[in-house]
Amino acid sequence: MTRIALVLGDITGEEADAVVNAANSSLLGGGGVDGAIHRRGGPEILQACRALRASHYGKGLPTGRAVATTAGLLPARWVIHTVGPVWSREEDRSALLASCYRESLRVADELGARTVAFPAISTGVYGWPMEDGARIAVETVRAAATAVEEVRFVLFDEAAYGGLRGAREPVGRPAGRSGRRWPRWPPRAPLAARARRYAGPSWSTDRMLPAGSLNQAMDGPVRASRAMPLASWSKPS
Repeated sequence: MTRIALVLGDITGEEADAVVNAANSSLLGGGGVDGAIHRRGGPEILQACRALRASHYGKGLPTGRAVATTAGLLPARWVIHTVGPVWSREEDRSALLASCYRESLRVADELGARTVAFPAISTGVYGWPMEDGARIAVETVRAAATAVEEVRFVLFDEAAYGGLRGAREPVGRPAGRSGRRWPRWPPRAPLAARARRYAGPSWSTDRMLPAGSLNQAMDGPVRASRAMPLASWSKPS
């Protein structure tokens, strides 16, 4: 059973067995997540990528494929590089985007990784609409046959976080008095001030307090380990 979590923050600071890099086909660094991982991970990652180019991937890593290297100075054991597709109005490339997640999990299984942190692949400069990219990400991870115990989507801003959260809100949620499928948090509460945890059709809501706080929230337990929102749920077995 794979647990899925959402985190608002910087993927280069995630402590996980493997961090997924939204790479370009050259494997030699670039902008966005790719550039951030190379900068913080240091020269070891680039050296490992150059070795891959000199051996198995002389023409670059194909779109939808994944390969692993050392994580260098990152607080992870490995970086799994995958090349997402550029979004197109004329051509449906959804299968390639889904393959990025599926192949990354396959490589993670080969490595023995049990926790994997993903960015929202292709939703940056490659132009993939966030809502659709989030749907593909969540559905693919849900359906994957993997030994990974936790998949963590790490989103840099609240728009991306909201897109992933919306893609995964569970079916069969209890209806509120207003007839909505899900009771709202107090109106217009800042996203960064809360987190939700789902487990199948049952649910609970945790309030996010500053790290180190021992104060108990009125309606649920406190997560004091991370001063950022975290929503998680379990994939049905």
